[in-house]
Amino acid sequence: MYRHDPRYAPAPDAVLAAGWERVAAQLPSASTVLAIDGPPSVDWGALAAHLSGATLLDVRDHYAPPARIRARVGHPEGADDPYFRRLAENPLDDLFDTVPTPEAPAQGLLVVYGPGASLVAHDLLWYADVPKRYAEAATVAGTPGANLGLPDEKPDLRRLFYTDWPMLDRHRDTLAPRLDGWLDLQDPDNPTWLDGPGLRATCAALARRPVRTRPFFNSTPWGGHWAQNELGFNPGARNTALGYELIAPEAGILVGTGPQAQVEVPFQLMCALEPDRVLGEEAHTRFGTSFPIRFDYLDTVGGGNLSLHCHPQETYMREKFGWHYTQHETYYMTIGGPDNKVFLGLREDTDVDAFRKQVEAAATQGTPMEVEDHVHAFPAEQGQLFLIPAGTPHASGAGNLVLEISATPYLYSLRFYDWLRPDAEGNPRPLPYEHGFANLETARRGEAVARDLVQRPRTLREGDGWREEVIGALDEMFYEVRRYALDAGAEAQDDTAGRFHVLNVVDGDGVTLRTEAGDTHELAYAETLTVPAAVGRYRLRAADGGPVRVVKALVR
Repeated sequence: MYRHDPRYAPAPDAVLAAGWERVAAQLPSASTVLAIDGPPSVDWGALAAHLSGATLLDVRDHYAPPARIRARVGHPEGADDPYFRRLAENPLDDLFDTVPTPEAPAQGLLVVYGPGASLVAHDLLWYADVPKRYAEAATVAGTPGANLGLPDEKPDLRRLFYTDWPMLDRHRDTLAPRLDGWLDLQDPDNPTWLDGPGLRATCAALARRPVRTRPFFNSTPWGGHWAQNELGFNPGARNTALGYELIAPEAGILVGTGPQAQVEVPFQLMCALEPDRVLGEEAHTRFGTSFPIRFDYLDTVGGGNLSLHCHPQETYMREKFGWHYTQHETYYMTIGGPDNKVFLGLREDTDVDAFRKQVEAAATQGTPMEVEDHVHAFPAEQGQLFLIPAGTPHASGAGNLVLEISATPYLYSLRFYDWLRPDAEGNPRPLPYEHGFANLETARRGEAVARDLVQRPRTLREGDGWREEVIGALDEMFYEVRRYALDAGAEAQDDTAGRFHVLNVVDGDGVTLRTEAGDTHELAYAETLTVPAAVGRYRLRAADGGPVRVVKALVR
């Protein structure tokens, strides 16, 4: 059965504390300066209220004026792209003109707290955190203070995605090797805390075994209802659209013994602490600590077509937006059918100038456009993989459940056309089509689209009751997608061979994965699992109830 809350035990000597009383018991009693750093989405007021017995210093009171922060941390208002921003490279020091220098207390505890607190001289360091979905929700809701360094202003999603998160992620990852405590404040009245050595020991253990991140689904104007009806996500929401199975910058790993005693540790933190074990040495050299493959769901079952869009080509992505690798994608049709559609690649007879004029008319005058005049529409056959290299126009049609197996960059969708669909507030959705046409791949069109991007499986190896197929590989894409087909009860052997694998059960009741080190992990239908490079040899055994198919992605 699909699990919403996959959990893993902390390292044997780790200290896990739940509730303010037990968290407060971890505070030092001697004369000490404790810095508690973290993102603006933490409820810092609740934290301060529960630590009222200590002397408190809120570093947010010492930030530079907002206008100076906006100018210093790039992107002065009105002077940049209305849709996207280049990823910020600023350190958190840029929030301050001068970092405060409080005197250490003669006795008792001084707690310095807020984003950037670790920059103040301290004796102990904690990191308070909530997952990024909280920050996005607060920003969408217009909660003042959701943006970094701008505590009294209405928040902006562009600033959150392209400025705040890159700055905060780098800062957090730099602190990870010396943290004394990790404080999870998803429930500010019932926090959980993991000691720093225990955090690092747990990440080291998880980097040697298969691990599944906590999934969730959001809602968008095009979303469907498969995940609501079949998996029980977001029953009160208007739909379930994008399913976060493994999107490394936002994914979390649940560590603990149960819902009341668990912390959610960012998956990316494990990659920062254990890059060679998670990614493998070659991928670490190539991608740094950025986990380069993501698995997510696009749920349009009972929903609408996605927007027609493309993603930046590599040079554009690097020079314009600051990602050092680009956003190649694939669509695997977990649920589809011959009457459903996937829009992909230019037709042989596409006139790009005419295409542009129709896109502009749709964006500026609300004139409908017939997408299939310019872009192929393929049957969305269940089990088919569609390859989508950067620059290729594409969209999933209504009625599909797409397992999107893609490169990790995920914040640069260059939309051409969105079926004249309004957003949740009734406003036209933004269409950054100038970026789209600057990146449009016009050379691959017509028959070459079907030949190159809609490939047929080829058997790579096979054994008793199983075979492994390559279902998508292209020279210009840095990863490939394979698929296991296993009979009921059949067992296949594999080896990471120094490269991480990502698995998803796309058909059947599931598999059991066993590593050579003795770790066992059950994987049900629709679930995604990361197999770190350090795992080495492992076996997949299909459930006894019937045949199973498992998709696998790996860096080439």
